[in-house]
Order: sequence, then structure tokens, then C-alpha cells
Amino acid sequence: MVNTESRQRQEPTTARRTKGDLRRRQAIADAAAGLPPSEVDVPTEAAKIERFRCVIYLCGAPHANIAAPREECTDYAEMFGWEITAVIEDHAGLLPPDGREGLRQAVGRIKGGEAGVVLTAWRSMISPIPQEYDQVAHEIERAGGFLHVKDSAGQP
Repeated sequence: MVNTESRQRQEPTTARRTKGDLRRRQAIADAAAGLPPSEVDVPTEAAKIERFRCVIYLCGAPHANIAAPREECTDYAEMFGWEITAVIEDHAGLLPPDGREGLRQAVGRIKGGEAGVVLTAWRSMISPIPQEYDQVAHEIERAGGFLHVKDSAGQP
């Protein structure tokens, strides 16, 4: 059974489109409606295609070595062709999500439009408590991004 109640309560996300994107969309709509193209619709320069951007977030105990998960997340992002805008690490243990400065910074990168995804190695690096994890995921989604866990089954 699918619960659609939570989807109905979510706030709509606003799309961030450039003027060039809007012109191209209008040109496509005009062509579909059978209107002849005008010179205004023709782009004057080639469109720059940007890579999808991500921020890697890792969390561990104060003296834990998280180099291996960092490398795995970096390789994973590169496999998808994602540009890594930042690697943020918390070394304060698994505090609740709202008590971690690094996690706030990662979410802030999504809110600021610097990245579209927060990538982490394990679900427990966000929170082992499902409600806390869901709360962080929804906050990132409301900001226009998404939370991606590299390996939910391979937790330590």
C-alpha cells in the first residue's frame, strides 16, 4: 500500500531556469504548436552543459579513519560523472543530525544551489534512526536536491 498523504503535504520546488533555458522551452512549445521559428529563438552561442554537482558528507567517531569511505564516495561520484563541490566530514560521533555542523553545511550547499545531491557512504552517517534520516532527506528535497546513500547494505 502506498502512502500518498506525505507527498501531498510536501512544498513544491521551484525550478531554477536561465533565460536561455526559457527561450529554448518557448521555441520548442512554439514548434509543437506549428508556429514558425523566429530569429529571436535561435541561440547565438552554444549552450554550456554543466556537470551535475554533489557534496560528499561523511560522519565518524572523533578518531575514526574515514579515508576509505571518502575514497569510495569520490569514486562513486566520478563513476556518475558528478562534479564534487565539497567533501564535508564530521568527527564528533553520531550526534543527532541537527547537532552536527558539517551536516548543516552540506544541506546549506543544496539550499545555496551549489550542489544537487548530498552523497554519503552509509545511511547511518546521516542517522541510524529512520525518523531522523527521513527528516534530513525531506529537508534536502525541499531545498531542491536529494540525499543519496552509496551503500546502504555495506554498513560497518
